[in-house]
Amino acid sequence: MHIEQFVYSDSKSACQFSFTPQLLFVFGNRELLEKSGITSDLAQKYPHAVFIGCSTAGEIVNESVKDNTIIVTAVLFEKTTLESSRVTLDDIGFDSIEAGKRLVSQFPAAGLKHVFVVSDGLRVNGTDLVKGMIAGLDADVTVTGGLAGDGSHFSRTVIVEPDGTIATESVAAIGFYGESLSIGFGSRAGWDSFGLDRLVTKSTDNILFEIDGQPALDLYKSFLGDKAKDLPASGLLFPLSMRDSEERAPVVRTILGINEEDKSLTFAGDIPQGSFVRLMKANNDRLITGAEEAAHAAYKDLENVPEFALLVSCVGRKLVLKQMVEEEVECVSEVLGGPMITGFYSYGELAPFNRNAMCELHNQTMTITTFRES
Repeated sequence: MHIEQFVYSDSKSACQFSFTPQLLFVFGNRELLEKSGITSDLAQKYPHAVFIGCSTAGEIVNESVKDNTIIVTAVLFEKTTLESSRVTLDDIGFDSIEAGKRLVSQFPAAGLKHVFVVSDGLRVNGTDLVKGMIAGLDADVTVTGGLAGDGSHFSRTVIVEPDGTIATESVAAIGFYGESLSIGFGSRAGWDSFGLDRLVTKSTDNILFEIDGQPALDLYKSFLGDKAKDLPASGLLFPLSMRDSEERAPVVRTILGINEEDKSLTFAGDIPQGSFVRLMKANNDRLITGAEEAAHAAYKDLENVPEFALLVSCVGRKLVLKQMVEEEVECVSEVLGGPMITGFYSYGELAPFNRNAMCELHNQTMTITTFRES
């Protein structure tokens, strides 16, 4: 596997690689992606390369975390083959389950090993997107990915489609094929829940209306105190832990929006009626330990050190860790043995919690996908 990286800011330096890429990962600031023209230039230079990427709330390159840049990572596999797919949300009426089904239906089933997906970060229900994808894939095909970000603005997100086009309200994916490719993955949080379990008494999909019979927004504002005036951004600092059954591990849900009229909260994934939620808060040491645990999970069962790692971490973690944010990336690199790393800070992470579980939407986690060819 050949891997090289390029960091673009406002410079006019040319993005050039020493080999002809098979795959180009592109993660960057939304405005730069829209205005720089870097993906169209790369598409002309490397017409046979497949693109995948999105706008971010921060870019990851090896052990560094950047803002207002574009990170381009070129990959040439020796034995692995690729297929790509894309879905425009407007074409399917913004039905997230249908988006997932159509996305994976474009992949030939024979030999498909892993799917990496990037999605619009504001208009897609991540829970339903995963449901649709899982419904259309064989049980042994793994899925990881993330929802695009837009810093702390929550205004608009963009996707880098397989041909290098910058698109809004889109979902794109890459399918990996080949027995020589080893994939690892891990996803952990590190947030601390507090208080009592509270019952979700009224919700529809990812919109939460009532908790314990009280308007969800009013109750949540009472938790936040002075920080309530900064919603929805301040909600990143106080996510909810949600469990919809005794058998399943709790997942973390982050607020994407609020509605003052009906006193509701909108999340990146479902909050089923009848489920139980708890408020969560951050502890820097625990967040970094969570990232380390995710790296150990991604390394488990691999025979050798991974050559390449994709990191998708949540914008909420970045806002909490502040100047310590690179520590979570550094500890991941150390555990994995120093592979080439790229990735982004997201509005949601997609991965199985462990190797024997199905993919699902997470918030506030560090999610890692590792690659190695034998």
